Parts: sequence; structure tokens; C-alpha cells
Amino acid sequence: MTSENTGPDPNQSNQQSPLWNWTTKLVVGLALVAIAIWLLVQFQNFLGPILLAFILAYLFYPVANILQKNLKIPWRITVTLIYVVAVLAILGLLTWGGLALFDQIQNLITFIENNIDEIPRLVNEFTQNTYVIGPFEFTLSGLNWNEIANEIVRAVQPIVGRIGSIAGALATGAANTLLWVGVILLVSYFLLAETEGIPNRFLNVRIPGYTDDLKRMGHELSNIWNAFIRGQIIVVLITVVIYTIFLGSMGLQFFFGLALIAALGRFVPYVGAWITWITYGLVALLQGTTIFNLPSGIYALIILGVSMLIDSMLDNLLVPKVMSENLKVHPALVLVGALIAVDLLGIIGILLAAPVVATLKLVFGYIINKLADQDPWITLDTREPVEQAKWVRFIETQWKKFSGWLSNLRQKISIRLKKKRNKKKKKNKATPENPDNS
Repeated sequence: MTSENTGPDPNQSNQQSPLWNWTTKLVVGLALVAIAIWLLVQFQNFLGPILLAFILAYLFYPVANILQKNLKIPWRITVTLIYVVAVLAILGLLTWGGLALFDQIQNLITFIENNIDEIPRLVNEFTQNTYVIGPFEFTLSGLNWNEIANEIVRAVQPIVGRIGSIAGALATGAANTLLWVGVILLVSYFLLAETEGIPNRFLNVRIPGYTDDLKRMGHELSNIWNAFIRGQIIVVLITVVIYTIFLGSMGLQFFFGLALIAALGRFVPYVGAWITWITYGLVALLQGTTIFNLPSGIYALIILGVSMLIDSMLDNLLVPKVMSENLKVHPALVLVGALIAVDLLGIIGILLAAPVVATLKLVFGYIINKLADQDPWITLDTREPVEQAKWVRFIETQWKKFSGWLSNLRQKISIRLKKKRNKKKKKNKATPENPDNS
């Protein structure tokens, strides 16, 4: 009789991994946070390009999805075609106008640096004159404008010098800039290619018991970054077009570089607009020649007045239309975030300040509500839409009426053309065939 081995089989062990207690979890969690902070400090120069790579992949995803469905080709080939076109477009822009754009910005800064000392003289000339508007006469000679102008010059000179050094570094480091652009494109290419057309693969985190919360968090984050990418690109492009046309028609030098300054100023609330206006005023005062031979002061005031009007129209008409409420963050908070981000990420931090602040607000709001044993989504579910101004609603109502009229007109024209085609077909059928062709 053989004896059977009743001991445990080492190849089929049912022993489970021991669970961590609360103290172990706390220690490991704090260690992970410390490591993350250390990595952030040590490699903060890489954080901006990595964020841009994620944004670029996220931006190209719907394009790749549409192309794959229409062309019926594999996902990786679709992604490769998109990035080949993107690389060719970048090279074409650099060949066509990239170097000229750098030269225009550098010439703009050099122009301001060389002529900024003329501001006190121009201000004195402008304020000492007596201006007549109909029956009214006025002069601005009551204040000590010379001292005010000198203070402005002393405040502006260091800022212009710093901007000039940054622009010079970008111009001389063009090879380094192109290298970073290549790295961003390469990283975003692999991120998009590895998703295989499944959007959840961009960032797939699974925690037992938190599936619904993570799904809701992903939905809200998607709304935030969609609003930023879609809305901000539209705002920037329209700003560049409007200011290029306006400044070019007004004969202002370096008008395209100045239009880019206005576009970048859209990313920084309050401060960005003032920097734009001050730059425009300086160039208008210092360039010498003006349209219609206007005095430099009057010319500068016209430029500033129309620029303020354009910014007001963009803020009240365009921005509420294209920017979703999901990105609604107080402008002061965005300004503080931009000031902090510029030290961490440079110029990329300014560009991404608004969506990053909105993301942090969402995450910290979730954490605070969970700590207080409250529903983390209650504030999002009960938020009320922002009421627009009456004149904005009036313009939107008129635009809807005009769009409806155009739609009805197109429909009527289509019906008439269809009737004409039907009549022509009936007429052709009613015409007897030519016996010579039988």
C-alpha cells in the first residue's frame, strides 16, 4: 500500500499577499509624494514639453479617428501620415516665414530699446499743446508730465531688456528649439500610436471602488482641456488676424509681431492686455511716420483706443462663445498661476496656466469634499449657467435670425433647382427619339 503525500504542493500555493495596514499605506504614500516632488524639481525643464506632447496627441486624436474611419487603413499608418504632414508643415513655415518672424520680433525689441529715451520729449510735446474740439479747448500741461514720463522709462527699460535677452536667446538657440520641437512631436506620436484608437488608453487608472469617480473625473478633465484647446486656438487665431489687418492698415511698423504679442497677451488676464497696449503706444509714439500725417500723440491714442475696443469685443463676444463654462476660473487665480508657472515651465507655463489651474481646482475640490464626507460632484451638478449681458444676447438673437433666414433661402433655392431639374428630365423623356440615331 503506497502512502499518499498530503502536504501542500509548493506549485499550487493558495496563500494570499498580506494586506497593508494604515501605517504602511501612509508611509508608502508619503514616500511616493516625496519622490514625485523630487522628480518635478529635478526634471522641471522636461515637464513643459511632456505636457505639450500630451496636448498635441490629444489634439490629433479626433483627426486620426476620422481619417481611419474614412480611409479604412490601420491606426498606426493613419497616425504616421498625420505626423508626416505636421513635420512638413512646420518645415514649410520655417522656410517661408520663420526666420523673418524672428527677425521682426528682434527688430521690434531693438527699436523700442533704441528709442525709449524719446518718450519724455514726446510726452512733453503732446501735453504742452492746446487742443480744440468744436467750441472746447483743453490742455494737459497742469501735471508734471516730465517726471511721470521719466518714471515710466525707468520702469519699462528693465522689462524690455529682459524680453530682448529672451528673444535673442531664442534666435541664437534656434537649433535647440528645433530639437525640442522634434522631441515633442516624437513623444506625442508614440502616445497617440499606442492608443490604437482607444481614447481611454491616454491615461487609464483603475482603483477598486472608485471606478465611477475616476470616470467622472476623466469626463470633467476632458471638458476642461477640450474647452482650452478648442477655444484658445480659435481666440488666438482670430486675434492675430484682426490685429494684423488693423495694425497693418494703420501703417504701424512690425505689425505682425505686435499681433503675436496681442495673441500671447490673451493667456494672461489683466497684465497681458496692458502689456499689449503699452507696447502699441510705444511703437506708435516712436516710429515717427504716421498715417495721414497725424501727430504722434493723436496717432498713439487712436491705436490704443481701437485696440481697447477690439479686446473688449473679443472678451464679450468671442470668448464666452467659444470657451466652455468647464474652464471657468477666476482671472485673478489664473494670473497667480501664470506667475508661478512661468518660474517652473517658462513660456509654456503661461500658455497652460488656465487649464492647469482649472484642473487643480477640480482635483482639490474633490479631495476637500471627500475629506468632509460630502458628495464631490454636488457643486458641478448644481452649477448655474452664467447669464450673458443683454447686448450680447441681442446680437446672438439677431445672428440666429440671420442664420435661419440664410438656411431658409438655401432651402428655397434648392427646391427651385430640384423642380427645374425634374421639369428638364420630364421634357427629355417627352421628346421623341431621333430616327436617324436608331
